[in-house]
Amino acid sequence: MPLRVAVQMDPLSAINVAGDSTFALMLAAQARGHRLFHYVAGELSYRDGRVTARAHPVEVRPTLGDHFTLGAPVRLDLADDADVVLMRQDPPFDLQYITATHLLERIAGETLVVNDPASVRNAPEKLWVLDYARFMPPTLITRSLDEARAFQAEHGEVVVKPLHGNGGASIFRIGRDGANLSSLVELFGEVWREPFVVQAFLPQVAKGDKRIVLVDGEAVGGVNRVPGAGEIRSNLAVGGTAHATELSAREQEICAALGPELKRRGLLFVGIDVIAGHLTEINVTSPTGIVALDRFNGTDTPGLIWDAIEGKLR
Repeated sequence: MPLRVAVQMDPLSAINVAGDSTFALMLAAQARGHRLFHYVAGELSYRDGRVTARAHPVEVRPTLGDHFTLGAPVRLDLADDADVVLMRQDPPFDLQYITATHLLERIAGETLVVNDPASVRNAPEKLWVLDYARFMPPTLITRSLDEARAFQAEHGEVVVKPLHGNGGASIFRIGRDGANLSSLVELFGEVWREPFVVQAFLPQVAKGDKRIVLVDGEAVGGVNRVPGAGEIRSNLAVGGTAHATELSAREQEICAALGPELKRRGLLFVGIDVIAGHLTEINVTSPTGIVALDRFNGTDTPGLIWDAIEGKLR
């Protein structure tokens, strides 16, 4: 049965048609006969118990520079006029993002939201992962320079990154001498009110940081993202390159541990990051990587995601 699919995302004009996971999901939905609507998070409204969005009917096509056509805007009641909402705007995980989860939570039981908005709100990438600390590298979350210095003295080289950062932005490597750690902590304290993350540096990152995709709690494959020359960051958005890979026994163990809880929480499309067998993040807000994954493996991850969505609606 054709579905009415409302996609909450960033402006379509700015996306990378060749590699954007949300666009791949939209193409797959349209191929199945589902009707698509597009809106940005700022177009959400609440009134008299109803959650609405000023949305545009949209058609998409894999044509660079001519990849979408918007229809005239409509006031979409997300409980009555949509069967599925894809919450796919990019982070940062800020108050706008959190507010959107609260509004979308109000249509629970009437419209399927992917991923579940309450679970997204309660599972920020670098915090919920602490539930699985047994798989992680040594990690500190703090605003204290003294704590950061003690951690660095114990572990030598460390990485410092914002707690709610994304896309590889503002990730710094501090050497064994600890030079610039105090300046960096001072800078982080001025830019962000929340604590920051300090992790033991994993030199094996030079060989890659795996993005592993799970659909409804089941691992469907991964991509190995290798940093560019002179970089420690492997994110494709900052110059990392994607390579085919298979999951190790350790990575399969991590996925098996996570899977049941992802399924229970309604986190249907998730991407985890693993470096040398160490889990570093569980990405639930707007995970990416499925286009590269399918290119290497000959799989159809958008199809698997829509199979899972349609199954839940049935």
